[in-house]
Amino acid sequence: MTIFRTRSRSSRIRENFNNFDRVLTFSVAALLLIGTLLVWAATKSWFASQNLDPQYYLKRHIVNILIGGLLAYLTTLIDYRLLRAYTPIVWGLAVLGLVAVIIPGIGTTVNGARAWISFPGGFQIQPAELAKIGIIVGISMILAEKRDSDKNPTDLDVLKALGIAALPIILILLQPDLGTVVIISAAIVAIIGTSGAPTRWVVGLLLVALVGGFVAVKAGVVSEYQVKRLQSFVDPTADPQMSGYQLRQSRITIGSGGVLGKGLFNGPQTNGRFVPEQQTDFIFTVAGEELGFLGSGFILLCFGLFFYRSFRIAKRTNDLFGRLVVVGVIAWFAFQTFENIGMTMGMVPMTGVPLPFMSYGGSSMFANLIGLGLIQNVHLRTR
Repeated sequence: MTIFRTRSRSSRIRENFNNFDRVLTFSVAALLLIGTLLVWAATKSWFASQNLDPQYYLKRHIVNILIGGLLAYLTTLIDYRLLRAYTPIVWGLAVLGLVAVIIPGIGTTVNGARAWISFPGGFQIQPAELAKIGIIVGISMILAEKRDSDKNPTDLDVLKALGIAALPIILILLQPDLGTVVIISAAIVAIIGTSGAPTRWVVGLLLVALVGGFVAVKAGVVSEYQVKRLQSFVDPTADPQMSGYQLRQSRITIGSGGVLGKGLFNGPQTNGRFVPEQQTDFIFTVAGEELGFLGSGFILLCFGLFFYRSFRIAKRTNDLFGRLVVVGVIAWFAFQTFENIGMTMGMVPMTGVPLPFMSYGGSSMFANLIGLGLIQNVHLRTR
């Protein structure tokens, strides 16, 4: 009986894998592989020159992917429609993590943001990354309930959904982490727009975001460091040695790769560590210099395949809750990808967000692969 149960369990695992959307899986696997090589290329030479382990970041990045992959698979095992029952728990844990970050003695400040919780062994967690999951699932649950009785969400339902998102967003603003808030806001607007709620809510939220950003800058809510980053975006030559340094070096590094690139591990700008935080927020600069236009274009193609297949899954499902969850994850990844790659080329202001599936970072990798698991979950149950 034990042998039979073992074989049955292995066959179920194999069947689950075989039923995944293969194009979606391939595109993410390609991004993970390329990202691993780029993280190694961004850190190998400098660590070797300092007589440190050249594979330090490579090993940790692979461990993050393995843990994230396990979390993604576990996410696919439970029918996503049953997640409604666990949504309050997921949301509550996300809020507790965000509260813990701002408590003195627990939260750790990195690059001016108190956004991390440190554990022994150098392990850190960024609760804001995992809070994205709680917010997306939470507001999807609220807005999908009315449609179960063939009714569109009312104004009261939208207010409830915004209330679900308000507390985590306020806690993230206190860190402060404006980049994450902007990404979450994009997902919220996309979910509300897809839910069948009155169009005035989408228009109103966009206007509030524009007015709120202007007021925040004028009222001094945005830190001086972030204001200088905005000024450097408007005029990169205004402060080339301080706030504009990273942007200037980023553009030089990407442009130096040409069509074919300098070759993996052979980028002078990357090996010279001219771009700060290159293995995290500025990983795309390594691709631009060492893989060139063709390699960078292949990365964009993989992202394009990912979004195309995700849209197909969202369109095919008849369950509104599943559709809203997938749309929320798509908006999250799409906006974060645009924001990350755009800031490395000076198209949008620098906000310090990682590139999905590619940048080094445990919390972001775990959240990204859980998001992938949610999309595959909806795909499996739709089939």
